[in-house]
Amino acid sequence: MKIAIEINDIIRNVFLKASQVYEKFYLDSENEETTSEYDENNDEWVINESEKFEYGLNLPVNSLDLINHFKFKNNEDLYDFFYVDFPMQIFGHAPSVSANTFNIINELYVNLRDNNEISLISDEMGKSKPATLFFLSKYGSMIENIKFYSNVTIDKIISEFDIIITSNPNIIQNKNNRPIIVKYNTPYNIDLISDYNINSVLEIEPIINKIINN
Repeated sequence: MKIAIEINDIIRNVFLKASQVYEKFYLDSENEETTSEYDENNDEWVINESEKFEYGLNLPVNSLDLINHFKFKNNEDLYDFFYVDFPMQIFGHAPSVSANTFNIINELYVNLRDNNEISLISDEMGKSKPATLFFLSKYGSMIENIKFYSNVTIDKIISEFDIIITSNPNIIQNKNNRPIIVKYNTPYNIDLISDYNINSVLEIEPIINKIINN
């Protein structure tokens, strides 16, 4: 069987690292974005309060509408934060979900590789792709098949696999060429229906064996 395991939130804790980076660079009072103008009457520069923007975090991340959780003036600034300004800090240096995540994933790979094709998949854009490869290398991932996808290629990636272990609502809800979906439960997908549900990487190999043997 062709089996795909999603990287984000199953293997890598992206939002934990993103919130740490955001807090460091945007919640410091010195980093508040303001504009100022010259007050000729008082001969001084004054902050234009109407232009002042207050950054803020709204955690936990219980939706993938990330601008509701990482406050920016617009979606362009949000995109720049994740994929232009700090992709290596967020995606490359994010922690694994647990201390033994990669031991479990590598053992799963060794146990299943003879009769199955195991791949890692991830929804990535721009500079998050090389950052993700760095993350996998840093933690010693043994899985050689790595596939990136986007909103444009999601249908294609779904059609390639028999089983997908994912937390991504866009895959869980996708009905085209649907494989067997194993949902990794998170706050932003908890209400979505899937074929199977798990809460830990420890459950991945047993659920795959159950599906294969049914």
